[in-house]
Parts: sequence; C-alpha cells; structure tokens
Amino acid sequence: MTTVIFACVHSAGRSQMAAGFFNALTRIDGARGIAAGTDPAERVHPEVVHVMQEAGVDLSASTPRRLTDELAKEASLIVTMGCGEACPFVPGLERVDWALPDPKGLPLERVRAIRDEIRHRVGTLVAERGWGAGTPTPQ
Repeated sequence: MTTVIFACVHSAGRSQMAAGFFNALTRIDGARGIAAGTDPAERVHPEVVHVMQEAGVDLSASTPRRLTDELAKEASLIVTMGCGEACPFVPGLERVDWALPDPKGLPLERVRAIRDEIRHRVGTLVAERGWGAGTPTPQ
C-alpha cells in the first residue's frame, strides 16, 4: 500500500480536498491519501464540504487530524500546501509542495477554483505515478 499525505496547516480545506480526490481516483488496494495538518482545526470548513459535494466527493464525515512523525513514517510521499516552515521534514520521505491559497472564508466561486486546481493536480499526480483506477475524475 502506498500512502500519500496531503498536509496543510489546519487540515480543514486544501488537504481534505486533495485526499478526497486522491482516494476517489486511485486503486483501493494500490494507494491511499490522508489529510493531515500541523495545527488541525476542529472540523472541515463548511464551504469546502459544500464544493466537494458538488464534485461528487463527500467530506461531511471527515475530521482534521494532526500530522505526526509516526504518520509521516507510514507515507512514501507528502504533498504540502501552504504550511511553510510548519511543514515537517522527514528524512527519506519524498516531498512535493503545491502553493495553493487557503479556501477558508472565501466566496464559493474562489473555493470552487481552488477545488478545481486541486482536482487537476491530484489527477496529474495519480496519472504520473500509475496509481489510477481507470475511472474518470469526479465531476
């Protein structure tokens, strides 16, 4: 099993969207995505849950979780999204950084644009790494 961690500060927006799309696009037995944050919020931002439901991904039961060293050691890749200096460095763990704005409190049209950019980046990552399930990207 390949584990990819999508990390941002609060794990309530970008990382949740990325993990949701990743898990929808990958083979169940081949890879899994986990959203985590360096300072997790109490819940996923409501605007993120809303726009992801529009895209066919239900995050209503998702809960932000803390990015720990133990969690990072399970992964083969970490994709960071705006956590800056708070993003962990784990020796031997491949790291990719996606500079994306935080969707918290933004108008829905901006949150949708961030969602669509994340969907594109995740789709590209899945295709490049050969983790695809052969199913179309959720609309």
